[in-house]
Amino acid sequence: MRAFLLSVVLCFAFTWVTAQKPVRSIKPDTTAKLDTLAPPKYINQGKIAGQKAVYRSLIFPGLGQIYNYGLVVDDVKAGRTEGKRIGQKLYIIGKIGAIYAGGTILVMSFIDNNNNYNLFLKELQYRQLYGKSDPANGLERYDTNGLTLAKNIYKRNREVVIISLLGLYGLNVLDAYVTARLKYFNVDETLSIKLSPTLINSNTMYGFANVTPALKLTLKL
Repeated sequence: MRAFLLSVVLCFAFTWVTAQKPVRSIKPDTTAKLDTLAPPKYINQGKIAGQKAVYRSLIFPGLGQIYNYGLVVDDVKAGRTEGKRIGQKLYIIGKIGAIYAGGTILVMSFIDNNNNYNLFLKELQYRQLYGKSDPANGLERYDTNGLTLAKNIYKRNREVVIISLLGLYGLNVLDAYVTARLKYFNVDETLSIKLSPTLINSNTMYGFANVTPALKLTLKL
């Protein structure tokens, strides 16, 4: 009987001690790495190059073309293209020269028309104030109508030159952008176009077929 009571007491004590032990939380294994590798993100090289060319052309005319020239040189040095691309380089250099030559001519034309406009305007203002021609201008041979007509012509020419300068500036930006974008526009070698003769059945009324010769264009991508 004593042995039974002793065993019951020991069992109860063991159960109470076990219940007093704190439960430890299991920490997650931070060393385990999940396979979260995402597919590589597509990078539009043409768009990036186009934006860089546009920014440079907006800052100063011709810088975008110089940037495109550098892209060609980098491709040649890296061996990504066949040959030295001399023709393409000369073409870009020619565009840079055309931009500066056209800009120089337009600026000189603006200065000339602006000076003449101010000259005839001052002559008109002098005659309105003093009723006679200003001997310093050398425009005694013109009457008032002639002075007014010449002033208006030079004013119009000056405005046309300003618009032309803005157009040349915009064309410089557009050319730099298009050239940079087309550099990364690759056409697969599997692209082919085939043109072959064929026949078209244009009329099937009353069971009779009206056949017309034609050409068939086949585009293979």
